[in-house]
Amino acid sequence: MIEEPFATGSSIIHKIDPRVKVVCAVLLSTIVALSDNFVSIGSALVLSLILLFSARLNTGEVLSKLKIVWGFITVLWLFLPLTIPGETIYNIGCLEFSKQGLVLSALITLKSNIILLFFFTLVSTMNFITFGYVLSCFKIPSKLIYMLMLTYRYIFVIDKEYQKLLRAVKTRGFSPKTDTHTYKTYAYLIGMLFVKASLRANRVSNAMLCRGFKGKFYCLFEFNVSKKDYIFFGFISVYLIFFIYLEYCWEFIFWI
Repeated sequence: MIEEPFATGSSIIHKIDPRVKVVCAVLLSTIVALSDNFVSIGSALVLSLILLFSARLNTGEVLSKLKIVWGFITVLWLFLPLTIPGETIYNIGCLEFSKQGLVLSALITLKSNIILLFFFTLVSTMNFITFGYVLSCFKIPSKLIYMLMLTYRYIFVIDKEYQKLLRAVKTRGFSPKTDTHTYKTYAYLIGMLFVKASLRANRVSNAMLCRGFKGKFYCLFEFNVSKKDYIFFGFISVYLIFFIYLEYCWEFIFWI
């Protein structure tokens, strides 16, 4: 099964209506992605940390998820200051590090981490099946949603089939090398995986039809917007106004 370490809990964030959380996550992520003001981005970082502690998520799990992005960000810090033209602030031989490149790297670092924290606290605090039903509430095409949910359900099954095929070729003495035999073996392996996936899909389809499936999944979770959901959405709305104020008015006030 695909791990969902943040889906279960009894925090305030877990009890918020999933539709409200998805809307808030999209709004917050959008304004942060479009921002280029360190003051407003700093306020978003504070909010993301407040939501993180309110959701009572495991800090170690959160950091382990963020590390995946940090590797990409490290590459940006190595190349952007060297490739973005601007004011040179440091030299190493013929290499010149520009101020504009460093500023852009810092912006990308902050924004990517803040957006991930928003999604960890607001979207990852519901299971994937619930998220699928939330998408249907926003008129996302049903076929796309069902394909997404079935892919989530069976992706690890296909991975098990792949591991079985890989063990089978290894027990026959296969050792990967950079030669034609290795490439042909992996091509046969992938082809057989597609064949098994097709056979599995036919069996699953027949099983669903035998159980009366008529092209629709029914949600056992009842969505109900309560008073606390309105309060939470109101809080996020006030923050959005405050963020826009910081984004567009802070420099003007500071100049005055």
